[in-house]
Amino acid sequence: MNAPTSGPAANPAAPILVHQAELLATFDDARRELRGGSLLLRGQAVEGVYPAGAVPPEVLDEVRQRGELIDARNHVVTPGLVNTHHHMVQSLTRAVPAAQNAELFGWLKTLYPIWAGLTPEMVQVSTQVAMAELLMSGCTTSSDHLYLYPNGVRLDDSIEAAVEVGMRFHAARGSMSVGESAGGLPPDALVEDEADILADTQRLIETYHDADRYSRLRVVAAPCSPFSVSPQLMRDSAALARSLGTRLHTHLAENDHDLAYSQAKFGMTPVQYAESVGWLGEDVWHAHCVKLDAEGIARFAATGTGVAHCPCSNMRLASGIAPVRRMLDAGVPVGLGVDGSASNDAAHLLNEARQALLLARVDRAMQPPQTGGDGQWRYGCDLGPAEMTARHALEIATRGGAKVLGRDDIGHLAPGMAADLVLWRLDGLAMAGGAVHDPLAALLLCASPQADWVLVDGQVLLHEGQLTTLDLRPLIERHNRLAVELVNRAG
Repeated sequence: MNAPTSGPAANPAAPILVHQAELLATFDDARRELRGGSLLLRGQAVEGVYPAGAVPPEVLDEVRQRGELIDARNHVVTPGLVNTHHHMVQSLTRAVPAAQNAELFGWLKTLYPIWAGLTPEMVQVSTQVAMAELLMSGCTTSSDHLYLYPNGVRLDDSIEAAVEVGMRFHAARGSMSVGESAGGLPPDALVEDEADILADTQRLIETYHDADRYSRLRVVAAPCSPFSVSPQLMRDSAALARSLGTRLHTHLAENDHDLAYSQAKFGMTPVQYAESVGWLGEDVWHAHCVKLDAEGIARFAATGTGVAHCPCSNMRLASGIAPVRRMLDAGVPVGLGVDGSASNDAAHLLNEARQALLLARVDRAMQPPQTGGDGQWRYGCDLGPAEMTARHALEIATRGGAKVLGRDDIGHLAPGMAADLVLWRLDGLAMAGGAVHDPLAALLLCASPQADWVLVDGQVLLHEGQLTTLDLRPLIERHNRLAVELVNRAG
């Protein structure tokens, strides 16, 4: 292809040419990987994708006269990664000793009293720390599920912090309404009145939600979980979100205790319960789904319901291995999530893709042996783990996440798509050897690198490893002071 086949109309914005990449991995509909490829950006969008040597002379002339040329030699270029589930405020409680070895319910009950001390400043600072870490790991779009609102905290606090950073953001207005005295898991002091939750959710959507193409800010209705909100709040939240044209998000089927609670409280599996309250559909995605059974996978596939797969958190909390390959084979939309920074305890999205790859292979090895057409037993070692490859995992982290978030403007690189992309250096120690054989697969099979450049909407947010919208050192120092203060308050 000597010129872009389609794209936005002529735009006076100064062009950016990402030029002569060692490998340009588009993840477009043809899954093209272009050695020596170049990418033309104008304004918020990709305008052209060119194979080696095919950039038109007039484009090069314009870039040299009034634009910017980014030398992508010795780099892999990929679409920006998409994070579909996070709790950014939890970066303040990483590695808290009392919660280091607990499973989900015990972990939550240990941390709830600490999180009760959260302040608006803590939310703002932790949001920016989490976003800095995500950007440096190649993430350009992230959701965040904030469901705790003590001491005057509002979702506005994280939204305002995110706008300063510049990352594409899906802010999920979480909530808890069923406390311990009513049979829920959270302390009564941390739950909210359901009418107040719905009113604030509506306010936030009407104030901030931007449904336009290339939007950097969307708001999501997100009651926390079946064990912390009532069925009526689930129904009312779904109706509200759909009336306002936004999406729905919650946790589901995370571990065995989650299954047992659903059966004891509702007499249903988690998926049956979700369906009973209107929480299946193309506008819904659920976090974890580690314990999704065959019936649940089938219902998710039939309704287009999405899943945020969080492999590191699921291992950290000993929740289990989500049946991701079976979900994908059935047609379930699957994206990646780093989950809470106190249950991971990191926000390195490329590493999350690596863990998704490795964990899927472990899951494959744990399946019973199968027979082939000749009736002979075939074992996992004979069949090989290639049913989850590095490219599959990267596709979940890009196109998969975009689909889960309901976006058709991010997740791959093609004319008309958002100018969200990452440049990864190939000359670091961790990539030595791997980069010369298969630079794209090496991103996951070798140790996970930090990104070198990150662009969102054509804006450079990471330049040669340095953030452009945040001063990281004082931010980390402030964050650490607040982390100590938060834990000491619960003392």
